Amino acid sequence: MSQVQKGPPIDEKGAFKRFDSIFRDWIKADGSTRFIPEAGRYHLYVSYGCPWANRTMIVRNLKGLQKTISLDIVSYKRVEGGWAFHPELPGCTADTINGFSTLKELYRSQDDSYSGRVTVPVLYDKKNKEIVNNESSEIIRMLNTEFNEFCETEEQKKLDLYPEHLRAGIDAVNEWIYPSINNGVYRSGFAQTQEAYDGAVHELFAALDRAEEILSKTRYLTGSELTEADVRLFVTLIRFDMVYVQHFKCNRKRIIDYPNLWPYVRDIYQIPEVKETINMNHIVQLYYANMLHVNPFGIVPINPLIDFEEPHHRENM
Repeated sequence: MSQVQKGPPIDEKGAFKRFDSIFRDWIKADGSTRFIPEAGRYHLYVSYGCPWANRTMIVRNLKGLQKTISLDIVSYKRVEGGWAFHPELPGCTADTINGFSTLKELYRSQDDSYSGRVTVPVLYDKKNKEIVNNESSEIIRMLNTEFNEFCETEEQKKLDLYPEHLRAGIDAVNEWIYPSINNGVYRSGFAQTQEAYDGAVHELFAALDRAEEILSKTRYLTGSELTEADVRLFVTLIRFDMVYVQHFKCNRKRIIDYPNLWPYVRDIYQIPEVKETINMNHIVQLYYANMLHVNPFGIVPINPLIDFEEPHHRENM
């Protein structure tokens, strides 16, 4: 099967348009939905390269749910059917649940006429052979609250990445970070007109400046506690200098040029449960070798020398 060369969805103005996720059911510990939390029942299909999937991997680790929710990792080599399983490649797995060779087969198992986009992450119910949800922002909230009885330690059980007293602040931050930064790098990189690119990239760096200002005063986006807002921002920032600066033409500034964003990235990266989810080879390969509409020859550049282990000195903020 050949590499994917088809480009992303573009509107009439040449701007990237992200489609909404399709599967939106919820797992609830109170029994109010068909899906209740059970050890060993649920499975995540993820990609190391994809920032949206990376969110779910981080929260799964932070909450100590590795033994409760199993995991398969798709390949960084995309094929005609989209995401594929190449267990022979380092860091990749087979589909250990269904034995499919592509993720498209999983989607088609839910509806043999399915023709929508095939995305990661996917939260899957092994018991009912059913996709529960493929929207990362909702999956991380389920992992945050609905599996507390299965957390490995009391500290993990008490960890709340969306606490009641910070929800207004988290929601407010997410409201501009998602369109302007998380999706902003894609809007910049996938733009097919100068107008679309200019608008997206200027909005992106205005938002990065805004985050920089916040982080000059507090350790995390909403204060002294790590929250889901930080997880959501981090997955974009960790990829920024490796990929987005060059590949998506987001080159006004690098993250290492920001006096607060750069230590902030290192601060979060150095959390052991977070570091385990970062695979730079997968990240770089996924973007450069597969997005041939952006990088026609699929040449993977030499990675910049960035030391994410450098002390961040943010402990006392």
